Amino acid sequence: MDFRFGDKKMLNFLKDLDNDLRKALLHQLRNLWTHTSTAIEGNTLTLGETAFVLREGLTISGKPLKDHEEVVGHAKAIDLIYNLVENQNSFTEKELFSLHKAVQTKEVVDVYKPIGGWKKEPNSTIAVVEDKQVVFEYAPPGDVPLLMENWFELYREIDQSLKLNDRKSALAAYVQLHVSFVRIHPFFDGNGRLARLIANIPVLKSGLPPIIIPREQRKQYIDALSAYHFSTGQIKAGEVLLPNQDALKPFSTFCEHAWGESLAIVEDMQQRQQLRKE
Repeated sequence: MDFRFGDKKMLNFLKDLDNDLRKALLHQLRNLWTHTSTAIEGNTLTLGETAFVLREGLTISGKPLKDHEEVVGHAKAIDLIYNLVENQNSFTEKELFSLHKAVQTKEVVDVYKPIGGWKKEPNSTIAVVEDKQVVFEYAPPGDVPLLMENWFELYREIDQSLKLNDRKSALAAYVQLHVSFVRIHPFFDGNGRLARLIANIPVLKSGLPPIIIPREQRKQYIDALSAYHFSTGQIKAGEVLLPNQDALKPFSTFCEHAWGESLAIVEDMQQRQQLRKE
């Protein structure tokens, strides 16, 4: 699962690093990204165990097979994301379905639970808002194709306006794509992991490392997302993807703080490179 390093402008955070440091940096980011995103969904592997599985290809005694499959699938999805950015490929429904197949490693033979296809049944979540338990309905299945057309339009608009090393615009892109995708919830499962992957495409294209949501802040992450969703209500075909932009500020602030760890990893590698030159 080694990403084939290139010198493309879009992978600017790798610029000027020796090959061994580039490899170490991307492996650190891959391990952390995979661990946190799968752990948020209930995966029991630790960061060290995740790194071991991805490095050695071996299983951890006493841990569920599905947990191993999830981290391998997520790491594969990261490779797909990097290759998409590196080769400056377009991001369409086809690529999204490939990512869903990567993260949704469990083979489900169920026409109502398609892998690499839009959901067939309604889905919802339960959250606590203002100390009350409430049910939030995601987009109706029949509305998903049109809503995702609108989502891809948003993605293309963002993609065309990206600026190299512009953290402000990269953060805004991440927040908008992440929140709107989760609000639609187009798949029967895997939506959270996918949102945390695909919302990082413009971040990577801006030459910056991915925004990685800390496992330890799972509750704050879910609370910030839920607050926006419940302020806007269920989305349906023909409606604006992101109404009430001001309500996005708490989630944006959360993501900006979460970004600190991956930025610190990059800074550490850059400092190591500088020491080699001295």
